[in-house]
Amino acid sequence: MDRSSRSRLNERLLFQFPGESLFDRIARSVCRAGCLPRKELYEAWEVARRVRRRFRGGRVVDLACGHGLLGFILLLLDDSSPVALGIDRRLPSSSARLSVVLEEEWPRLQGRVELREAELESVPLSRDDLVVSVHACGGLTDLVLERAVKAGARVALLPCCHDLDGRDLGGLGGWVDGALALDILRAERLRSAGYKVTTQLIPGDITPKNRLLLAERE
Repeated sequence: MDRSSRSRLNERLLFQFPGESLFDRIARSVCRAGCLPRKELYEAWEVARRVRRRFRGGRVVDLACGHGLLGFILLLLDDSSPVALGIDRRLPSSSARLSVVLEEEWPRLQGRVELREAELESVPLSRDDLVVSVHACGGLTDLVLERAVKAGARVALLPCCHDLDGRDLGGLGGWVDGALALDILRAERLRSAGYKVTTQLIPGDITPKNRLLLAERE
């Protein structure tokens, strides 16, 4: 199975997820929705598992949320989070379909996940929030970090599409590639702002952009 495939999961692939594990149940729901690439399912699952091992509770705020799957999974893994809010400048038209299918499978999620089309800067954040983002492209990653730090919120993100044009790489470019240098500087920026920083990797067969950055106020 190619976990990095961008092909959409659909009902013809239900047989690939026959078990009763939480992941298989989520995967079958995604297949029934018929709108999400396989890669996005595995990315959201691997990120959510690692986030919940470290951060519990709080409102989930998914910035640049896409279809919003990450928020749903975070609530399924930890029901002590009351709600999840997904924000994107433009939501996929099929995001509503995915929400309906997931809420049919888990009625306790009904009304607890809101997907909203809005600018990422427009949503007030608080220290109790859990701010997450998977593959917010380029400078959006820095915007997510800036908003989380200003609020003092916990943050977990998987950077993507590093735009290195004109970026200060802190003199690290001679040792490591530019994208890694930029992510190291992001981690250091969080540490300097009083955060405890943890770095992890999700499996590289899902995406080569697999560096997960997690941080909370000390």
